[in-house]
Amino acid sequence: MSRYGKWDDFCRDSGSGHATIPVCNLFEQARARGGQAPYFGGCELEGISLGGDRHLANLGSILIAGIAILASFFLLWKSERKKAAVGRREMQIFLIGYIIIEICEIFTIGGFPLNGAVRRVFSAVHIAAVVATLWILMMNGAVGYQLIDDGTPLSIALIFGSAAALFVGTGYIALDTAFSWTGYFDDTLPAPNQAYALYTLYQLVPLVFLVVYFLLETVLVLKVLGEIRPMYFLVGGALLFAIGQIFQYVISVHICNGTNGAINGGLFETLFTLFAVITIWFFWSSITEDDWPMPPSTGSTYT
Repeated sequence: MSRYGKWDDFCRDSGSGHATIPVCNLFEQARARGGQAPYFGGCELEGISLGGDRHLANLGSILIAGIAILASFFLLWKSERKKAAVGRREMQIFLIGYIIIEICEIFTIGGFPLNGAVRRVFSAVHIAAVVATLWILMMNGAVGYQLIDDGTPLSIALIFGSAAALFVGTGYIALDTAFSWTGYFDDTLPAPNQAYALYTLYQLVPLVFLVVYFLLETVLVLKVLGEIRPMYFLVGGALLFAIGQIFQYVISVHICNGTNGAINGGLFETLFTLFAVITIWFFWSSITEDDWPMPPSTGSTYT
């Protein structure tokens, strides 16, 4: 059987005590445990015992997610104070999306002993927010070309409206998988959890959005602005994000085993993703300085 669409291996290897992948919380193994790990075998995070076979695990991920939320609010404020900032509102929408992801991450990757249904709801919102937020990031890559004046109601409506549609569609699929509303996705619930729709939406679609964003911004910086310096931020952000994914999908189980269940890769995935978001904000800030030449448009709007 093809690995495509299979989640059981991913969920086990990501540190199944509390998986670093929110999709893992939706399946039959998670339901059987009532929302309390472990779900998929392998290394179990011990965390802090709360009594009654309950633990608070992934405390580091929870704390870093909290720091990420505060950092994002600070970047929102900094964005508002920039005098000349093409795509200011669009970047702020991206940051708001990231804040929603981190709030969800506290309750999905974070090891709170939640009711199983509550954890599944947070997981579905988490998945939907990832897809929608990376779509917003990709759209930010197009904003610099000024095909539509940035910050206008049309620009914001197009970005927010399309992201909302992706959020609702992805969220519905995740919730229907988690709660069997229609029964359409029930065959994906038992192992090997071959959920093609969730695999495509959570694994493949965001990767396409990221690649398109990187290509759009690379062309803008090198061909339109004729500069090199901002590329250091763009490449740095891509590398930091990639390192976080390596911790999530490859190294997590080894960290968990090596620390006897003290931590797993979730902590480092959250940390490096935060670094990546901050670096991308600095990239955006560096290409919205007053002295950069801008592509011609019919009256750019600096908001």
